Amino acid sequence: MKYRIYIDEVGNPDLDSSDNPNHQFLSLTGVILELGYVAAIVHPEMEAIKRKYFRAHPDEPIVFHRKEMLNAQPPFEGLRDPKTRADFDRDLLRLMTNWEYTVISVCLDKKKHKETYSTWRYDPYHYCLAVLLERFVFYLNRNNAQGDAMAESRGGKEDRRLKDSFERLWQDGTEYVAPDEFRKRLTSRQLKVKTKANNIAGLQLADLIAHPSRNEILREQGLLSGKISPFGTEVIKILQAKYDQQGVRCFGKKFI
Repeated sequence: MKYRIYIDEVGNPDLDSSDNPNHQFLSLTGVILELGYVAAIVHPEMEAIKRKYFRAHPDEPIVFHRKEMLNAQPPFEGLRDPKTRADFDRDLLRLMTNWEYTVISVCLDKKKHKETYSTWRYDPYHYCLAVLLERFVFYLNRNNAQGDAMAESRGGKEDRRLKDSFERLWQDGTEYVAPDEFRKRLTSRQLKVKTKANNIAGLQLADLIAHPSRNEILREQGLLSGKISPFGTEVIKILQAKYDQQGVRCFGKKFI
């Protein structure tokens, strides 16, 4: 079986913005799915719920995006109706519970990172990606499997930074995972980057999960300002059974 980790980013990697409480944290969330399962189960069921509530059509696909859905912005304006919202949330949460996937989330305090490495610093995105992919490789090792990685396109320079960071890990490895181990488990030296218009089910699932997962980690560290939405609270409950873990050891959450 071949697995893919679909990666979503919350926050930005700019260290100069780290003193702003609204931009202090960067998180990467990866959703690991077996590719045959995506094709047979996740994608068809995701498209079915879109047709049921938003009349999605293959010629004009609807792409789930947490922020637009939360604010009932087009094409999700039907969610302004309280009953429709309740029915949709129930159906979507049931799918998120039933689907078989594994989650790894890494959250970095950029302010502390900047203070700690005043003369030499890892790029924050590269730091988070390294930790995320180390854990993905550990997951593949435990399952004697191979896989690759995909992230949502952010455009020109951002995409280049993502790809360069991924290739550096393939070439050089990390302190904990040697380069040959990355090459043994990852089937491509290239990070796959796709736009939102491609309607990738795994990326949409990662988008729905990333923000609640980040909030859970920050809450555990006593660093969360503001409340978690009711939908986000339900997602956090679901995630307790989805984080990568072996016995009592949880590899699915990491705060740096």
